[in-house]
Amino acid sequence: MALTSRQKFEQRARRKSTVIAIVSTAFVAVALFLIVPLAPGWPAVRASFFNGEIFVKTFPTLLETFLLDVAIFAWSAPAIAILGLIVALFRDTRSPALYPLRLFAIFFTDVFRGIPVILVIYLVGFGIPGLGLSRPYNSPYIWGSLALILTYSAYVAEIYRSGIESIHASQRSAAASLGLSPWDSMRYVILPQAIRRVVPANMNMLIALQKDVALLSFIGPVEILRQAGVFKSLFANFTPYVAAAVIFLFVTIPATRFADHLIARQHRLRT
Repeated sequence: MALTSRQKFEQRARRKSTVIAIVSTAFVAVALFLIVPLAPGWPAVRASFFNGEIFVKTFPTLLETFLLDVAIFAWSAPAIAILGLIVALFRDTRSPALYPLRLFAIFFTDVFRGIPVILVIYLVGFGIPGLGLSRPYNSPYIWGSLALILTYSAYVAEIYRSGIESIHASQRSAAASLGLSPWDSMRYVILPQAIRRVVPANMNMLIALQKDVALLSFIGPVEILRQAGVFKSLFANFTPYVAAAVIFLFVTIPATRFADHLIARQHRLRT
């Protein structure tokens, strides 16, 4: 099928933009490659942060410990999604009899969004085991994960709530006119639309969660960040931290691009 004049113009504009982007990116990369080594402290920085021998020696062990980060993420993410949805539903309840649940949801989101995640990890990770619980119930893996779940559930609940409130009130009215109860209206009409709308935002929260799992190293678990710290002390070199950063990038960059793809697709569907 022949292209219209407008389509040909847009195609030429996209090609031109692509060429300009490639040339400008290549120019900046070459400039950095040539200018940075001219800095007086570059040899010391290269030896301390980009030691190839130490990178190769520590990378396999760091990759193994990263599996613990993945495991903590794997059992925390579903719990965050469920708890966040429950809190969002509590916050959206309109029944006077359920108003205490609404107050609880407001209190929950205000508290756990207002306290830095590392402070929640310290309070929960050290406070609850301090009650003298027997093993394995005093494990830092359990309580560190709980701290992440509580904090991220508060943010995810607000994301869900924004999705619920983005659905026009006429949807509820139409559902009520069909004889659906408020719960059935939420379950069959509001939530399916709201959840689809907030998938990209929740994807970004999952990416942030994957990185913040490393904060559990402050209360004991030997995951990738703590192992990198051990290697840093052992070799008196910061290259293990660079290796850990590379491992995180292997996971987060594809996830970020996927989130961007979802956002772009959602924008196309709306327009």
